Formats: sequence, structure tokens, C-alpha cells
Amino acid sequence: MKESFYLAIKYLVFYKFRTLVLVLSIGLILFLPIGLQRLIAESEQQMLLRADATPLVIGAKGSSTDLVINTLYFEQEEIEPIKLLKVEELNSTELGYGIPILSVFKTRGFPIVGTDLDYFSFRNLILSKGRNLQYVGDCVLGSEVSKKLGLSVGDAMVSSPENFIDLAGVYPLKMRIVGVLQVSNTPDDIAVFTDLKTNWIIMGLGHGHQDLQKIEDPTLILKRDSSSVTASSKVFMFNEINAENLDTFHFHGSLEEYPITSILFVPNDVKSATILRGRFGAKEMEEQIAVPSAVVENLLQTIFRIKRIFNMVFTLVGIATLIIIGLIVVLTLRLRKEELFTMFTIGSSRYKTVEIIGFELMMMIVLSGLIASVLYGITGFFIEDFIRQFII
Repeated sequence: MKESFYLAIKYLVFYKFRTLVLVLSIGLILFLPIGLQRLIAESEQQMLLRADATPLVIGAKGSSTDLVINTLYFEQEEIEPIKLLKVEELNSTELGYGIPILSVFKTRGFPIVGTDLDYFSFRNLILSKGRNLQYVGDCVLGSEVSKKLGLSVGDAMVSSPENFIDLAGVYPLKMRIVGVLQVSNTPDDIAVFTDLKTNWIIMGLGHGHQDLQKIEDPTLILKRDSSSVTASSKVFMFNEINAENLDTFHFHGSLEEYPITSILFVPNDVKSATILRGRFGAKEMEEQIAVPSAVVENLLQTIFRIKRIFNMVFTLVGIATLIIIGLIVVLTLRLRKEELFTMFTIGSSRYKTVEIIGFELMMMIVLSGLIASVLYGITGFFIEDFIRQFII
């Protein structure tokens, strides 16, 4: 047996290219069904954990899936905004409290999420460096954003308002990084958090500019009287908020009328949640209310149907691969006809020949299994990317 094992190794090494192709092919066939199963299972677990930890989401009528995905995972679908005033209306019901969410813009590929400090408490987000949001223009980075971009407290990021069609008069805003969050293994790791006013400034609803009372250039002033000054479009708009110009930033109109994309509502208890859902069901409120766990479960049902199709495909491919391997073995025996004849001539038995070929197949299967195991082990590192690219 030892001699047969030695001859099998020598044969595989001599035909290393063919051996490598077979081992990789079998390894991939073994990995694909179990790897996909792990990706979907862990993706399902993470998505359900996030959804179960979020009681209710409220937003404009439309796709409840887009609304929940935007609020939970910050995938910036084009959803109709609602007014900030809605948060106060919900809080006045005394059934819980609402957390405003404004997720529209990105910076260097990462979503900018406008919210308030209640969000950090609700999600149990802890700072690893710096402080939390205090002033307009501050931003706090998720751990993954800080790691991938190599940024930390004291650095700056510039917004990229490419999501809006009408960008007239909108300038990218340079934001101060004042804090970095600890790893949470949630979508919060890939977000850049600001307050709502910072997002509204990026949106062009607020701005800071030169003191109009001190401007002497007549080309910058359209109208001046004792009570007001009307500036022309030539007035320089600040694209960075600092201690010197902070007081110049202002908003026109009531902030309660300004837009947010959704409200994350935290009810006092199950009864309060049921009452609030009943009020929306009775059309006492014009917006829609969604239960994230139910929405995500419906989304996952689609994934399961796709998984079954993939499993059928992989089964058929596996059968085809086994047939090809059998064909290769038969053809190999034909090509090795002279070699086998020599072995018989020098006294080798038929059993010994089968033993050598059996060892060759066994070693290829073992190596393929190791490759499949390694691929299965590293699959976990791509769960988050898998969710973002193929699920939401």
C-alpha cells in the first residue's frame, strides 16, 4: 500500500497542470452550494437582527421595502421625503419617540446620515475616539469608514451631492471629523453621521455668506434699505463651517417644514406600537408605517427562491463534473495503456493497479475538499459586501 501511495503522488506531481485543473474544479463544485448557503444564512441573520432591533419606520407612502432599506441600511433609494414636523406630531401622541433620518447624500462612496443624538443611544453606538455631534458641520465616522479612508478625528470630509438633480447653488460642504465610532458589525460602520442642519446645508436649504451689512461692492447688492439687504448671486457662499463663520450660517423659513427621509419610531411598549399602527391603518395619518422585521422577511423569501434555483444549478453542474471526471479517468486509463502493460509485465497485479489509481483519486478529492474548506472559511469576510451588492 505504501508503494502504491508513493506512485500515486509521483504521478500527480508529474502531471501537475492536469492535477491542478481537476482539484480546483472539484473544489469549486464542492464550495459553491455550501458557500452560498453560508452567505445567505448569515446575511439573513444579520438582516433580521437589524430589522428586529428596529420597531417601526414611518415615511411617505410608496415602497415600504425602499423605505426600510433606506432607514436601516442607508441604501439611498429615491423615496419621497416627509416634513420634520411629523416627528413632533408623533411625539405628541406619547406612544413613544421618533428619531429623524435624512439619508440622501454620499461622501467618497459612503452614505451621509443626518439624525440626532437619540440615534446613537438607540443603536448603542459608542465612540472610540473624539466626541459626538455638537455643532453644524461636525461629522462622526463609522469604524469601517475611518479604516478604509485612513481618516480620524481632526481630519475633514467633503460631501458629494450627486443624488440631487437640481444642484444650482449647492456647494459641496467640507465637514469636520469630530469622532469615530467603535465597531458594531452593522451598517452603522459604513456611515458618516451628521446632524440634520448639516444635511440641509448640503441640500442647499441653509447657507453662510459674507456679512451683507459690511459689503461695499455695489455689484454684490441688488437692493438695500433701512430694514433689509438683498444680495446678488455673486456673494461668496462659504463651503466650510468653522468658528469664524459659524454665526453666518442660517436657514430661511420654519425648520419644521424641512425634509427628512424617514422616522425611526421607538414605541413605549407593544400596546403603544399596536395603537400607533392602528391609527395609520385608519388613515388618521397620511404617511405609511412599516414593521421592518416583516418587510425584511418578505424580502428574504425572494432570496430563498433564488437560492433554490442556484442549488438546482449547482447540483446539475456537480453531476456533469462527476461525469467529466469519470470520462477523464477512462481516457487516462487508455492513455496509460502502455504504462499499465509495463506494470503487469513486471508482476503488478490488477488489484495493485486499481489501488494506485484509487489513491490518485482520493488525494485529488482530499485536496479539493481542503480548497473548498478554505474558501468556506473566508466567506465570512464578505458578508457585508454580499448584502450590499446582491441583496439590498
